[in-house]
Amino acid sequence: MRILPAVTLLLALGCVAQAQTSDPAKTINELERELAAQVRLLSDWGGLTRYGSENAELGAPAPGVDRVVFLGDEITEMWGRGKAQFFPGKPFLNRGISHQTTPQMLVRFRQDVISLKPKVVVIQAGSNDLAGYSGPATQGTIAENFMSMTELAKANGIRVVLSSITPVCDCFRTLTDRRPPGKIIGMNRWLKDYAARSGLVYLDYYSALAESRTMKKDLTVDGLIPNDAGYEVMAPPAEQAIVQALGKR
Repeated sequence: MRILPAVTLLLALGCVAQAQTSDPAKTINELERELAAQVRLLSDWGGLTRYGSENAELGAPAPGVDRVVFLGDEITEMWGRGKAQFFPGKPFLNRGISHQTTPQMLVRFRQDVISLKPKVVVIQAGSNDLAGYSGPATQGTIAENFMSMTELAKANGIRVVLSSITPVCDCFRTLTDRRPPGKIIGMNRWLKDYAARSGLVYLDYYSALAESRTMKKDLTVDGLIPNDAGYEVMAPPAEQAIVQALGKR
């Protein structure tokens, strides 16, 4: 079929046009990541091939080992790519995929979470839903996907940590137009309330990273993804949330 190459080419041209017109400072690496994400979206919408081989090589956790899966988007995926390591020495698995949204994570939830038999899943998502990466999304539809993932986890004896949507800033390029701070705050309010009502643990990354209503410039590489200092700020509340989840009956 010629449809996929044609669409891929159009997406590539769109990315280049965007860089040349609205955001000339955007780097080649950013364009390549964006194009790769769009190609993956067309060929493997749910991202089922991203961790398929790694998952197949993993056995069940040893008795007494509290395996934890971090399910998320680029905020999770990029954790550990720099100097800030991803929880060294701990049985924590990174299952983040750049540009993913909650419906995509729901599709791969069984493969990338349930089948790995963790004690806890940390779900970090929602920012790309607000940006419309997989189509228009409302707070209601995003909330339903969070609820579905939570119910799947509970049905399989997995404890749930729901993380807040992280803030963004217009420090390097405009991001608040697609991820309005008010919508992020509103979604986080729902996540915190749902966690309290459902016996889950709420992980507040937002407060650790935000200054007023936007991300602190010195904690991010591009206004969206945390830098090493940002991840170092995120690690302690994440570990505390996991300990809290493991302590729940």
